[in-house]
Amino acid sequence: MENGANRGKLTIFLGATPGVGKTYAMLESAHDKRAQGVDVVVGWIGAYKGTETKHLLRGLPLVAARKNDYQGRVVLEMDIDAILERCPQLAIVDNLAHINLPGSRHTHRYQDVAELLQSGIDVFTTLNIHHVESLKDIVEQITGIQVKETVPDRLLEEADQIKLIDVSPEELSQRIKEGKVYLPDDVEQSLEKFFRPGNINALRELALRYTAQRVDRQLNR
Repeated sequence: MENGANRGKLTIFLGATPGVGKTYAMLESAHDKRAQGVDVVVGWIGAYKGTETKHLLRGLPLVAARKNDYQGRVVLEMDIDAILERCPQLAIVDNLAHINLPGSRHTHRYQDVAELLQSGIDVFTTLNIHHVESLKDIVEQITGIQVKETVPDRLLEEADQIKLIDVSPEELSQRIKEGKVYLPDDVEQSLEKFFRPGNINALRELALRYTAQRVDRQLNR
């Protein structure tokens, strides 16, 4: 991803696990930007259960998802061409680590985001620490889960801002029990193993350490 004068700015809302409130915080920030007069659109948002998150979508223009016929069913994907045609100042793109359907222009959503940035569009996006490429082996050792969806570290290094979103393990556990947590496919089948208290604490520490090291590297530069 090239850094140019007209390149959009990337803000990543980073969390230790699903359910910490990344999307909620992202949408709150999007409303703040819109109140400041910024042209904001929602390019993609996940299927969230929590009414609080759904409520925050009100008042934000939404670019309709693209419908795809895949293995006999209709699957929705982000419509990057529609976003580029709309050309907002800021696009909200949830779940940076998503792998696109076969036949899409880009294999990964982070490549879609890179194209939006290169077109001069700012992007707010969300990411869990276990999707960072250089950490997937450590995450597998911690959780026993092999992560298939990863994002290159260079994308995080080139991000203009990373906002760490964190909650206590107790609060996260309560959110899961209340059915408020959106669970990606690679986590849902391993729910009990992934969300054990020891795992949550280890992933929180990993997220804190990663963001602290990034700040150190920026200061050194």
